[in-house]
Amino acid sequence: MYQAPRGTDDVLPEEFPYWQYIQETAASFARRYGHQPIRTPMFEQAGVFIRAVGEGTDIVEKEMFYLRTEEDLVLRPEGTAAVCRAYLEHGMFNLPQPVRLFYFAEAFRYERPQAGRLRQHTQFGVEAIGEEDPALDAELIDMLWRLYASLGLQNLTLLLNSIGDRACRPRYLEVLKAYYADKLEDVCRDCRTRYERNPLRLLDCKQESCQPVIAAAPVITDYLCEPCRRHFDRLQEYLTAIEIPYTPAPRLVRGLDYYTRTVFEVVPEGAGSQGTIGAGGRYDGLMEELGGRPTPGIGFATGIERIILNLKQQGLQPPEVPGVQAYVAHLGDAARLPAVRLTRELRAAGIRTVMGLGGRSLRAQLRHANAVAARYVLIIGDEEAASDTVQFRDMAEGAQQRLPRGEAILTLSHALGTEVR
Repeated sequence: MYQAPRGTDDVLPEEFPYWQYIQETAASFARRYGHQPIRTPMFEQAGVFIRAVGEGTDIVEKEMFYLRTEEDLVLRPEGTAAVCRAYLEHGMFNLPQPVRLFYFAEAFRYERPQAGRLRQHTQFGVEAIGEEDPALDAELIDMLWRLYASLGLQNLTLLLNSIGDRACRPRYLEVLKAYYADKLEDVCRDCRTRYERNPLRLLDCKQESCQPVIAAAPVITDYLCEPCRRHFDRLQEYLTAIEIPYTPAPRLVRGLDYYTRTVFEVVPEGAGSQGTIGAGGRYDGLMEELGGRPTPGIGFATGIERIILNLKQQGLQPPEVPGVQAYVAHLGDAARLPAVRLTRELRAAGIRTVMGLGGRSLRAQLRHANAVAARYVLIIGDEEAASDTVQFRDMAEGAQQRLPRGEAILTLSHALGTEVR
């Protein structure tokens, strides 16, 4: 028997209330903050992510799914670079800036599957492109923080840092490499490679053996240039003003090379280094890497599966998805077509309706109506078919009465509090 590929999940009907709840809430928040939806292809030219994410990152070196085509294509590992490619390709720099966008996107990464960390997962992402004001950074952090609060999540920590820019980061990297120079025997093999190719990634290592070295490493905030320092100070002032609690994390760097200045993560209590529920940051140099002119931007992404995992861990249930309201049962050959017509009329009236199928007995159809939790059953037999009437049964009250077909629809609509359309 075939099974879903390792690192993927089937989303079954009982799980969909979580998905609907999260996606509707997230889209509502994004629109409230002035963002519009965008959708990009599931696959892109590999260069979009190699240039944007960075050749020395785990995503590019280990985790991208390449497609067997004549073109150099990969499944999308993250959303920001694809949105920025679309921004440039479609001339969105001619629109009023910043351009505020949001999306729900499948992302694919070949990594070891674990709870909340799948090879195919779904991201809710938000981007704001074309403005460097730290007030915009605070705005997106506020949106993410309020989204989690609206969903009911508690005991979250917002980690915040600035990783500088092209002006001040090189000096810090010199200091960082000097610190690591006599410690390479104490770190993992990947970190020895990072030391040569991408030293900032040293601070993003998740190996337990590397954590003591990371904990004692010099912090980048001690080496920020004046513009980066001023930007970070202003951001912290804004977050304090809008009462968003944050924890300075001077060694937080994130795992993507395109970040500059602001980086942040939201982590559940006790989740550890692999438990980040949402994260983002500023990417002021990304457009240039993709062939555009210098354009600042900031964004975040949060995994739907990780939100669901945390909702369940905190015992939070989504609102129930509305179920079946009415069931049309029928007996005898003469009742078949009237039952089909009645079912269609009920659905046209906005009533969620299921019809009995397969020539079942009335008792079996009533059991089925109970199984799908339909409170009202409309029964048509030979006599009802001939007189254009139905037996109207309230399953909760046990009451039943014969009504003309049109009156039965009106009675049902009144009982459900809906209007016939």
